[in-house]
Amino acid sequence: MMHTFHLAELPAGVTARALLRPPSGTTTPGLDHAECLALMRLGAPVVSPDRLQLRRIAVFAQWRDEDAVDRFLSDDALGRHLATGWHVRMEYLRRWSRLAALPDLPARAGTWDRDEPAVAVTVARMRLPEVPRFLHWGRPVERQVRDHPGTTLALAAIRPPRTISTFSVWRTVREMEEMVHGRADPADRRHADAMVERRRRDFHHEFATFRFRPLSEHGTWEGRTGIVPAA
Repeated sequence: MMHTFHLAELPAGVTARALLRPPSGTTTPGLDHAECLALMRLGAPVVSPDRLQLRRIAVFAQWRDEDAVDRFLSDDALGRHLATGWHVRMEYLRRWSRLAALPDLPARAGTWDRDEPAVAVTVARMRLPEVPRFLHWGRPVERQVRDHPGTTLALAAIRPPRTISTFSVWRTVREMEEMVHGRADPADRRHADAMVERRRRDFHHEFATFRFRPLSEHGTWEGRTGIVPAA
């Protein structure tokens, strides 16, 4: 099993088709599940073109093996578009909560060193009446993650009307965990306090956070390479 996260700049029509009809195991050999989303800018105003960027796509996917990834990028129409952008190939390590679309992932699948790089992905299906509360608590967390010195890349993406995802690459597991639990110096509890509020009354129908070990990165994003820190 392998996971990937892709970023690419595409024609708006290509992104829109992917949002409406994402690839699946019936159309793409070796694919277990894919989430196709339009990028948002973390911390952007609620009413802003940056909240739905149809020319910038993010795809989070689970594959049977690495050969399936290579075939998709070379043979599939959407895959060939994504191959012009950037992606990271990842080893699954840990989840919190569960996503119905990925039912077979164990709670923990490996060990890690707190000083090694990490990738975090969240996927949430929103309760639409809870969106105002979510924005109140979530936008400060978006800015916290975006501006954290431990991240080399942090972004969010959306598939209307209710799916939201975040993606972040961290220099170390330690820095990521300190941010999550509000233990950095000086303490910043925006993320920790938002999690307390979510437990009090959930914003989501379902919500899952996944931790991965980055294995390799491919291509460029906004002119950048070397987004994944060296282990």
